[in-house]
Formats: sequence, structure tokens, C-alpha cells
Amino acid sequence: MCVSLFAALVNAEKANQSEPSPGFSKLTVSEAEKAISGNLCRCTGYRSIADACKSFAADVDVEDLGLNSFWRKGESKEVKMSRLPFYNCNKEICTFPEFLKKEIRSSMLLDSKGFYWYNPVSVKELQSFLESNETNDGSLIKLVAGNTGMGYYKELEHYDRYIDLRYIPELSSIRRDPKGIEIGATITISKAIEALKEENKSEFHPKSEMVFKKIANYMEKIASGFIRNTASIGGNLMMAQRKNFPSDIATILVAVGSMVYIMTGPTCERIMLEEFLERPPLSSKTLLLNVKIPSWESIKNIPSETDTMLLFETYRAAPRPLGNALPYLNAAFLAEVSPCKTSDGIIVNNCQLAFGAYGTKHAIRARQVEEFLAGKILSLDVLYEATKLVKAIVVPEDGTSYPAYRSSLAIGYLFDFFSPLIDNGGKISNVLLEGYIKNVDAYKINQNHVQLAHDNLPSLLSSGKQVIELSEEYHPVGEPITKSGAAIQASGEAFYVDDIPSPENCLHGTFIYSTKPLAWVKGIQFQPKPLPDGVASIITFKDIPKGGENIGSKSIFGAEPLFAEELTQCAGQRLAFVVADTQKHADKAIKFAVVDYDLENLEPPILSVEEAVKRSSLFEVPPMFYPKQVGDISKGMAEADHKILSAEVKLGSQYYFYMESQAALAIPDEDNCMVVYSSSQVPERTHAVIARCLGVPEHNVRVITRRVGGAFGGKAIKAMPVATACALAAHKLRRPVRIYLDRKTDMIMAGGRHPMKITYSVGFKSDGKITALQLDILIDAGLSPDISPIMPHNILGPLKKYDWGALSFDIKVCKTNHSSKSAMRAPGEVQGSFIAEAVIEHVASTLSMDVDSVRSINLHTYNSLNLFYESNADEPLEYTLPSIWDKLAMSSSLHQRTEMVKEFNRDNKWRKRGISRIPIVHEFFVRPTPGKVSILSDGSIVVEVGGIELGQGLWTKVKQMAAFGLSSIQCDGVGDLLDKVRVIQSDSLSLIQGGFTAGSTTSESSCEAVRLCCNILVERLRPLRERLQDQMGSIKWEMLIDQAYMLSVNLSASSFFVPDLTSMQYRTYGAAVSEVEVNILTGETTFLQTDIIYDCGQSLNPAVDLGQIEGAFVQGVGFFMLEEYLTNSDGLVVAEGTWTYKIPTLDTIPKQFNVEIQKSGHHQKRVLSSKASGEPPLILAASVHCATRAAIKEARKQLLSWSGKDECGSTFQLEVPATMPVVKEHCGLESVERYLEWRMGRK
Repeated sequence: MCVSLFAALVNAEKANQSEPSPGFSKLTVSEAEKAISGNLCRCTGYRSIADACKSFAADVDVEDLGLNSFWRKGESKEVKMSRLPFYNCNKEICTFPEFLKKEIRSSMLLDSKGFYWYNPVSVKELQSFLESNETNDGSLIKLVAGNTGMGYYKELEHYDRYIDLRYIPELSSIRRDPKGIEIGATITISKAIEALKEENKSEFHPKSEMVFKKIANYMEKIASGFIRNTASIGGNLMMAQRKNFPSDIATILVAVGSMVYIMTGPTCERIMLEEFLERPPLSSKTLLLNVKIPSWESIKNIPSETDTMLLFETYRAAPRPLGNALPYLNAAFLAEVSPCKTSDGIIVNNCQLAFGAYGTKHAIRARQVEEFLAGKILSLDVLYEATKLVKAIVVPEDGTSYPAYRSSLAIGYLFDFFSPLIDNGGKISNVLLEGYIKNVDAYKINQNHVQLAHDNLPSLLSSGKQVIELSEEYHPVGEPITKSGAAIQASGEAFYVDDIPSPENCLHGTFIYSTKPLAWVKGIQFQPKPLPDGVASIITFKDIPKGGENIGSKSIFGAEPLFAEELTQCAGQRLAFVVADTQKHADKAIKFAVVDYDLENLEPPILSVEEAVKRSSLFEVPPMFYPKQVGDISKGMAEADHKILSAEVKLGSQYYFYMESQAALAIPDEDNCMVVYSSSQVPERTHAVIARCLGVPEHNVRVITRRVGGAFGGKAIKAMPVATACALAAHKLRRPVRIYLDRKTDMIMAGGRHPMKITYSVGFKSDGKITALQLDILIDAGLSPDISPIMPHNILGPLKKYDWGALSFDIKVCKTNHSSKSAMRAPGEVQGSFIAEAVIEHVASTLSMDVDSVRSINLHTYNSLNLFYESNADEPLEYTLPSIWDKLAMSSSLHQRTEMVKEFNRDNKWRKRGISRIPIVHEFFVRPTPGKVSILSDGSIVVEVGGIELGQGLWTKVKQMAAFGLSSIQCDGVGDLLDKVRVIQSDSLSLIQGGFTAGSTTSESSCEAVRLCCNILVERLRPLRERLQDQMGSIKWEMLIDQAYMLSVNLSASSFFVPDLTSMQYRTYGAAVSEVEVNILTGETTFLQTDIIYDCGQSLNPAVDLGQIEGAFVQGVGFFMLEEYLTNSDGLVVAEGTWTYKIPTLDTIPKQFNVEIQKSGHHQKRVLSSKASGEPPLILAASVHCATRAAIKEARKQLLSWSGKDECGSTFQLEVPATMPVVKEHCGLESVERYLEWRMGRK
């Protein structure tokens, strides 16, 4: 992100703009946001990063920048501006850093052995080389420009010769003539965009300029900026031609009748792009020289009348509005239209309609539709017949996901393009040249016509507001200080496991995994040769030393083997560990591995929870983790006026998508010892598993973790086998071994969040008050228990946030032949809370009541709260949810906005809005945690804690607590102790019993452990301080410590914080209101606004907690709306990294994101009255899902009215995640056809 912002700053300085105010750049707010829109970092929530980028912009409104450490409430705008860090460009030319140039020149980065690289400087030289004997000897040749295709097509074969085309002038030039723009094949997409946007120099008619600019605008949605800066136009088209790449560029250029110039040997030919795509895959010796985009004058087919207009529009439906995601379908339409001279109406003189990326080999022209429309006066009947033709033509191939949705998109696009031209009295305005119908009044078209406006890049974040209440009671605890290590993380200087330099003779490993859910493993071989290049060894269960165990991970509920032995029991299970001289060789080797499977004498695998129950394949849940029923379910059902029986909800999985995938480095040490660097949330347990696997005492193993690049639960149990495999290989080979899992392997082995099936029956009164809820929940735990037996407890905690009257449940933890599921941020809690909302929504729908009213009437009173949470009763003042609920309604203007949403929905046919408010009640458990504080001779302080810095700000809070704890010594200089504190890495032999960093509370328990250490040190120093003060009157910190060293005072203290029964468990509360807008034609959901109020007690660091709240919420948005963690029929994950697994980005978060941290007073049972913030806000993201459901409900009512059916009874369950295809399906895949039939009077 920093590099992307830097590039934007450099480019802004080149712009011909007025000089900005001192301290700011020429960058605009819009450019700043766009610069990072393609970058991934969902755990931050993006808002804070966007604010940092916008702070450079000359047009920034400082009031729009969120909470930061530079100003305080009430300060004037001028003061705030003056406190922003000063930006000074110095007008220097920014060049590539020398130290990076040296890295690139390093021989390690280019293995040139056996490979040749050519740089021809002319087409003639290239022709000569391609015709030479060197290329006709069977060697593999690859023509490259940007070579970004490697990111999509993971090529296994190596090429003998590479030919770099970038230095051939004929391929790298842009030419303009009256017939159009000719773009060389090696021109980057970014350069093409610049050329197409170039201001009119009178070469072209304004209508052609309009087309060129819209093509350029569309191209800005392709990939992300740093890819567009490298990827070439020709490379993109060649991938589409040879490999059926779902190209955006091909579709839009086909629509405008583009031509390509290709060369095969001595033969050159210019052909239509459409024909180029239809040809069989071209050989590696066929070269694309350029592409010609024609001007309007050169492609029009009939003499242009004075009132003839050119219309051009591009369309794209993708999970991310600003690109960086492949589309479900793209399209581009070009049409000449004119008023009919004999009657009202508009004639389509001719049109060119292109569709692509919908599950076909290449972009196509819908010629049957074009021919049908040509010469016809547009009418509802004509458009209806055209949609039927489109539906017959745009048919995805077998195996394409969401085929009906993609066909429906094509119809929606056609409708959007032509419908504004119907019923307009035959009038055409010049406004068509300006973005196609921006000025609706000019067409006399009412606002019910949707405009997808795909040529206009949507704005990103509008603004956000953060409200906190600071306290100096425990200074510096409670201050919103900058996160510890923020600068070195942003600059890339922070060391993670994979940044540790490789020791001498280091090997690299990765896993061979099973692709079958249940099979005998007869053997593993490599093809075509016994050992691929660079492979040193293959480690299996047979290599576990005598006295060791085949163990890869362990929880309190059981262990999981490191490798499958004769039988593999799930797809993704580890079979072997390949060790090679480089990570690249190891990763390539597993792709050549062939596993010999045998299914003889095996029952079918268990791949569903229903089958698991049928075959009694269940994990035992210890009684202490199985919740108690509440009330009398029979009595509650008897009291009900209405009942819903056996309704079902299904919830899928979610991948962790940490920025740093699983990583470890194992180094053999003297005397049969092993040092392991692991990206782990639980080094202590990893340590124990490694020792058991190697069959050595635990004191022979040392596990070190400095920091982890994101975890969310996935670096706890799931990190253990990664470190253990490295240690086993290092033990056997007596060489260092490291691993950094590639994203695909990581996704296959991760397990992720628990899928589940829920069946519920609920009884309720006519006023919406629920009297009884019966649940049957089947949890898919996968192959091993991991932490799954704790899930029933976790599910019921947040589910009990409503007063159900009586609550009964039967929860089964199912053992299946899927990969083992593990803890993921708010494990069980997010599902439990969502189940509660699904029930509430269903009750409200059944009664035709406002769902917010049903929620309100079922909120707990203080008495009912303690009935449902009897083991953890709050004091009355600690139950803050009712006040939060009411306060949020006021601060978010909920009731006014609800009326505005109703009005919007009445006035708009093709866009519907929804708004929803939901509460959370979350239980926390504080675990024992160790700490150690040592004061060094110069007065600096070093701290060790059991908790691991995962990016959640644990070190920051610990530093603040150390400074606070030691400040009670009351000598001069203690106010500056914060800068003297350093928190150091976790070392499993230095600080034992570190436990899990999980459950949101490790920061506060680590802080309390540090405070106990500080109290010990203060008590040791107090007598000396008093003596020195009596002698000198005042004493500085440094002098006190110097004297303490001279007098041999022990300045190192350890503690082990163990919470007592009254403080180990507590609850927190919060609520969120979210408003969304759904596009009925595409299923796209825009998150307009979210308001959150969260009870953080007395925050240890409000800035850190804000980051946790926003980041957790956005991760929850991913679960509920975007992230599909799909498997094939054997249970093998099929997601291809970032290509198919879409986490939220800057353009998919709420445009208005307001967060208030409520300070809820003093809580003596907790650490300085604080409450945790890591997980509960994720659950609040269900408000977005509920709001989407409300918008869909309005769309379904409208659809029913068009069909002449009763608008009531439209009860439905909205799946999770509610992706674009899901939303569109619920809104109606045939909504356009039903609307046209309704308008035409057809029933």
C-alpha cells in the first residue's frame, strides 16, 4: 500500500495542476483512495489507511479524516492542518532505490542455467530469430512483455528461450490517424488508458472521443494499478486467444469493431479481433503486433443523419466495483440511433453487442440480436423479443458457476442500455454524449429507470466518524498512542518468519496433500522423472525417529497426525513433505507428484453432516462445554399464538486469509536440540508437539515467535504441523529447513470456519414476543476434533442475546471426511448470533411486522438476562445494551432514515434499499498469562509476555501498561517511560506457559501480568527511592536504576496472572445499524452506511480498539457478503487464491463508517476497567446481511406485484455469503422479463 501511495504521489507531481498548500501534494482525495483500492488488508477495515492516504491530498477536508494522534476535539481546522506531518516533495526526481537494484542484480534471483533470454530490437530481427534453427529444435519458446499472466496461469513447464518484446519499436508505439488509434501489442494497459483519454486534438469526431474515453474508464477496472502498469494489451489478448482467458479488454474492443495485426513467419495479416479470438490457439511463433480501435466515422454503416446519435456503454458485474476481480459477465454495446420520422419513437439504425467472460471460450458478438434490432423502432415488445434472443445466445458452458445468473445479467445489461429510449417521445438529446443519460429530465424518463453507470468510477469512502472518551486516570494507559512497530511495518522493515535470512545449506519444503476424501495410499511418485529439479528428500510418517510420534497438532480434545499413514481420510490431508533447494522448486515439485490411491474395501466417505448423524460419526462434547437448557420448552410452545416449525438455515465456511501464510524455519542445534521460528499463536503448544514428534525432551526444543502477520485463529492449531514438519525434516537431514506455504496450499489445508446446518422451531405471540425456541444444530468439525467440541458453548453464548422465553437445543459435533475445522475469529459466536437474527427475521416476516420492533420487544430485561446467563450475572449498571440500543437509534437517525428508505423504494424500480439494527451480547473468558519485566542498567525496560503480537496491538497496550505500572515509583522522569519500553519476541524456553493468544482477551491478561511484575519491581525499588529522595530531594529514573544496580537490587520480575472466578468471565455489549442498496439488475450490494456503538469498558488504547472494531466488522462483511470458500464433490478446496476468493477491499466497505466506543464506567473485576474488542464487532456485520435481506424483500414484493400475485408471504432465507448471484436470484433472475410483460399487459 505504501508503494502504491508513493507511486500516486509521484504521478500527481507530474500533473499540470496548481501548486498545493505547503505540506500537501498535488494528489486529490479521489486519486489517493484509488491508489490503494486494489490492495488487500481486510483486518484493518481500510478506513484508517484511506485516511492516512487522503491526508496527503490538497483537497482533503481534515474534518473527514478519522481519529488520529495529531489533534483533539475542539481544535480549529488550522491547528489540525498544522499538526499533520509535513509532506515535502522537494521536486526531486524519484528513482528506483539503489539497494533494490542490487537485489535485482543478485544471481539468486535469476537461475540462468540452461535458459536463454533474447531482446530483439526490431520485428525483422524477431522474425529472423523465430525462423532460425535455434527455435526449430523442439525447444520451448515464450514471448513475454509484462509476463503478468504468470499470476493467473501457474506454468509448470520451463521454457528454453524467452524473448522480451518490449524493445521492438513497432510493438511499443501508439499511432493515431483519422481511422482510429493503433496501439502496439507491448503497450501497457496504463499507457493505453492515457492514450485513449488524451484530450481532443481534432483528429477525431467528439463521438469517437466519447467512445475512447469510455473504453479507458472501463480499462481502469481491470486488475489493479500496479498490474496495469506492467501488463500489456497484446499479452491480455493473446491469453484470451490461446488460453480462453476471461478478458475484459477483448470484449470492449470486439464491441467497437477493433482489428488486430498478426505475424506468422513472413506472413502478416490484419483481421477482425472477433475472428482472431475464434481461431484455434495460435502457436508460440505467431506474434500480435498491434490492435486498431476504429473511430466512429470509420465504422458507421449508413450515412449519418444530423440527428443520428452514437451510444456506447460498457458493463461489468464483479465482486468488487473498482475491479481487481474477474467479472461474472462483461459487455459493451455500441449503437446508432435516430428519431423516427413517421412516428414517435427511436430507430436503432445498427448496433454492435458484445458479451464475454461468462463461461465461454471468448467474447462474442450477439449478431442475431443485432440483426433483429437493426432498423426497428424501439418498443417494449421489441425489447422483450430481444431479451429472449439474448437469453438463448448468452449460455455459459457446462461447469460454469451460476450459469442462470450470468444469462440474467446479459438481459439486464441490454435492458439498461435500450429501455431509456422507450416512451420518450422520440426525442434524443446531446446529453447522450455525456455518459449516456446522466440528465434524466432531458429524456423525460422517470427515475424508475436504473442506470448502471459503469463508465463512471464510483467514489470510494465518503467519510467516517469516530467518537471516543479519553481518560488520563491510568496514564499512559487509555491514551490513543500510535501502534507499536507501525512505522517499520509500513516500511517493510518489520521481520516476519520468512524475512529471517536463510542459514547456510537451508532447504525449503512444502506439502503433498491428498485429493481424495477416503482412500488407501499405495505410494507417491514423481513424473516424468523420479525426483524433480532441486528436490533433496521426501519426508513421510516413516521418517519419524524412534521414540517419536506421528503427531502434527494437539488440543485439549485430541491430536491430529502429522501425515496420513496407509489411509488418507480427507482431501487436503498431509501425505508427505517435499524438501528442495529453493521454495520455488519445492512448490513446483508437488505439482508433479502422483499419488496412487486405492478405494478397495472402504465405505463411502462422510461428506455431509446428515450422513455423519446417520452413521453416528460424532465427536464427544465434554459436559462442561455443553450449555444448559433455559426454561420449559413445552410450556413456551403452548403459550405461543403462532409457530414456525422445522425451518432450516445453512452456514458455510470462511478462510482466514491472513496476509502472511503459514511459515516456519527449523534450525538443528547442538546436542540434538532444535530451534524453530514459527508464525504461531501458540508457541508453547507448538513446542510440545515438536518434542513429541521428534521423541526428545521439551528442553531440547525452542520455539521463537516475534510477530505474526495476521492469524484470526488459523495460526493456532493449524500452525503446529507446519512447524513440526520443518523440524522433522531438519532433524532427519541435519540441515535448516524452512517453509512459506503458497496461498493455494494454505487454503486447501487451512480448514477454516465451521460449516453447520440449523433446524429451528419457534413459538411467538401476535405482538412478536417469542415464547420458545427449539434448535437442532449439526456442526461439521471435519476429520479431527481440533477445538470443535467447544463450539456448542460458543454458539449458545451470543444466541442468548434475546429473551427466547424458553430455549432448548440439540447440538451435534459431526466427524466427517472434510479437513479439520478450527477456530476462526469469533468461532461459533458469529454463527450463534446470526441464527438468532435469522429467527427474528422469520418471525417478523410471518407476522408482517417491522423487524426492528420484533428485535426490540425481545431484548433482555436485566432479570431475563441473568436467567439466560446465570453463571455470569452482571450488576444492573453493567448491562449497557438497552442504553446502547436507544442511543444508536438517535445517533444514526435510524427512524428518519427508515422513512427515507421507504420513500426511496417507492420511487425506484431497479434499486432497493434496506436498513437494519442488530445487537450483540458477547461473553469473554480471561485465561492465565505469564509476564516478565526487566529494567536494564541504562533505565530502559524489556518486557516479555505470553501473548503474541498478531497485528492486534497487544505490544502497544503492554508497553502502555509497563509505563503505567512503573510510574507509581514516583521519581523524576517516569512520565517518559513509554519510550524506554521494548516488548521482545516470544521464546518458549524463556517464558513458559504462554498459552493461546486467542479469544480477544490476551492483550488485557498480558497487561495484567505485566502490571503484577511492575508492582513487584516498584516494591523492590521503593525503599531505595525513599532513601535517595531523603538525601537529595529529588531523584531521576536513570539515577535510581543506576543505584539499584550498584546495590544488587533484583530488577527482573516474573509473574503468572491467574484470574479468579469472579474476573475470569465477563460480557460486553454493542449494536450496529447498516444501510445498503441493492441493484436488482446485477445483484450488486452497496454498503451505504454503518453506525456502531461498542462497549469497551475503559479502553486501554482507543486507537487500537477502533482498529480492532473496524477491522473485525469488515472481516465479518466478508463472511456474510463476499467470501465463498468452495470445495469440489470430494471436499477439496477449489478456491484459487485471490483470483476466486474475494475478501473485502476499500470499495466494498461502508461508504459512511461511524464508530463510537462507549466508556461504560468502572469495572473493578477487570483489568483497569477495560473490555476486549477483537471479536464481537465481527458479529455486528450481520447487520449488513439483514439490511440486504430487507432490500431484497422489497424487490420480491415488487416482482410479485408485476406477476399479479399477492405481495405477502414472501418469506425466504438469504444464504451466507449473500454474493451477487445469490442476491440477484432472490430478487428474481427474470425480473426484466416480468417487468416487460407487466408493462405490455401480458399476465
